[in-house]
Amino acid sequence: MAAMSGAAIEIHDLAKSFTSRRGVTVEAIRRISLSVAAGEFLAIVGPSGCGKSTLLHLVAGLEQPSSGAVRIGAAEPRELVRQHRLGMAFQDSALLPWLSVQANLALPFKLAGRDVNRDRVQSLIELVGLAGFERARPSQLSGGMRQRAAIARSLCLQPDVLLLDEPFGALDAVTRRRLNIELERIWRDNAITTLLVTHSVEEALFLSDRVIVMQSPGAIAQETRIPFARPRTPDLLRREEFHRMADQITVWLEH
Repeated sequence: MAAMSGAAIEIHDLAKSFTSRRGVTVEAIRRISLSVAAGEFLAIVGPSGCGKSTLLHLVAGLEQPSSGAVRIGAAEPRELVRQHRLGMAFQDSALLPWLSVQANLALPFKLAGRDVNRDRVQSLIELVGLAGFERARPSQLSGGMRQRAAIARSLCLQPDVLLLDEPFGALDAVTRRRLNIELERIWRDNAITTLLVTHSVEEALFLSDRVIVMQSPGAIAQETRIPFARPRTPDLLRREEFHRMADQITVWLEH
């Protein structure tokens, strides 16, 4: 798979603390250093409150570090945001309810001051399996369809990096598994450097090249490289080796 140049993420000695209204300081991220190769799919798992979403927000430029640095290529995250080179999708699809699927996907072009690439919009609609729903509004779509539209929108401007924060966390188990399979296919077609935050060990194993386990307060506890070849198909979810690896990672989560 061809990796995209200039998309590697470098996190060096990163720390983030928050101060409450009562003046209590809470350490969310504790001196993390991490490299993500260009074209790599990295999943981050960990218990609630361990800092994994904070880490993703720091990479996205939504938060500023207390110390340390995040670089994507040679640039700070906020620079990539200004250049519309970061794609993001979260648990809430955040589609504008008064716009159609097609118009929601056209929005990134307009916000970037670019002409809407109608061919790109249509190809992404087809890529995520929403052909025929171009004129549908979010209220007319299922939760899974809204998330597919959100992922398509995050890819519209061909970003260097894709950041996913529990994109399927609110969906039922059957829909979530089906969308995991679709996301793996979508990712293979785009080969974008991707960071996924998830509570699901199985989701992380199925989608990623490497899984990072985080523990409180905001530290990396363990790293696992995933040996499964791509493309990954549903039969992988039934293999003994897959379940053995899931059990090993779950043990780390319980430490």
